[in-house]
Amino acid sequence: MKRLLPLGLLLFALALTACEGQKNRLDPTPADNGLFTLSDVARILSDLPLERDHLAEVHDAVSASSGHGYDEEYLLSDLFNAPGAGVGDNGESTKAGGYATPLRDLFADYFARTYGTKAGAADVERYIDELSGSDMQIYWPFSQDWDGKSFPIVTFDPGYGAESNYGYEVRIDASGAHVVDSVLVTEQVAMERPVWVINRNDDAAFTPWELFAEEQTKAGKDNKTTTAENEYIFSICNFKMLRHYDSWFAGASEFFIKTGAVDGFKATKDEELKNYSPSMTDFMVVVRRNQLGKKIPFNAVLLTNFTDQMEKIAFMVIEDDGGTTTSWKCSAVVKYNSKQYGFELEIPYKDKDDVVWRGQLTRNYFKDLFDKGGGTLTSRLGDVEITFALE
Repeated sequence: MKRLLPLGLLLFALALTACEGQKNRLDPTPADNGLFTLSDVARILSDLPLERDHLAEVHDAVSASSGHGYDEEYLLSDLFNAPGAGVGDNGESTKAGGYATPLRDLFADYFARTYGTKAGAADVERYIDELSGSDMQIYWPFSQDWDGKSFPIVTFDPGYGAESNYGYEVRIDASGAHVVDSVLVTEQVAMERPVWVINRNDDAAFTPWELFAEEQTKAGKDNKTTTAENEYIFSICNFKMLRHYDSWFAGASEFFIKTGAVDGFKATKDEELKNYSPSMTDFMVVVRRNQLGKKIPFNAVLLTNFTDQMEKIAFMVIEDDGGTTTSWKCSAVVKYNSKQYGFELEIPYKDKDDVVWRGQLTRNYFKDLFDKGGGTLTSRLGDVEITFALE
């Protein structure tokens, strides 16, 4: 259940923030056992003397992340170590010539100026190392609509499924002065103007389908390997999310698609069973906020040899929310000589994940496609629609 931030609480938070701005917040906090909270970073970022080149740097990074199949995000680790690099760039900026004054320089100047009289250079470096080594990031929803010049509102994820929060509106007034005002931020505001959300990254360690497809290409798995009649390549050709799974402050929904099967099973006698074992396909589909209800086209191969003897395929779709690793114990079923055999397997997921759908896809479910010699079939699985293809 999502919770809205009441107006009274919002006004209290604004007042509290104004008071906190008058003292040094760089003390360990119980919330995250670090020097900085998300709200600290949002406040600091809004105080930096931002120029359009800095906005372009953030936009370059979130666009690169998005292009690799991740959310519209700029890791602080990349901000300090590879300005302009997105998730999936492997810590290497693609900006030719770099940036004249990257954001990391503004942070360094800010710490030296603000805390330099109270702390030495070692402490300033410690502040930078703390941010660089954190899992924090700048999330820019609807970044594709940026006009190339508007300054952002900077806010942070308040947690608890909240849909609104206070933020810092950054603007340049008629005299050219840097002005910061406190404003209420909702997703509707983020649709209409740039909003940077400081939140935590939770998808950089996983493989989105765009990079999964590249790995398939390198391995040659996207080439047709079936040669016998009634053997097919089994794939997903599009994916549609029918509802959001997270608060907009948390970013996109990350769906993990997991398939377990005995690919290419062709045994004809008992002793051949030992030659086969189930394999698992596991990749991530990131659905950004503006993609709700839209078909996301892609070509992810689940099986390279879907044969006549493969009766049931284990299939699972989850939306990632973390937690302790557990597993779904299931089986991939094959048949020969009128007998069915189940190969047991365990498909891992986290105990806090939303299980969108899990079960077995049967050969009979795709009978019409087999009879026609291939084609596509769209299935409603929980709150997503997936179009499967046989070719």
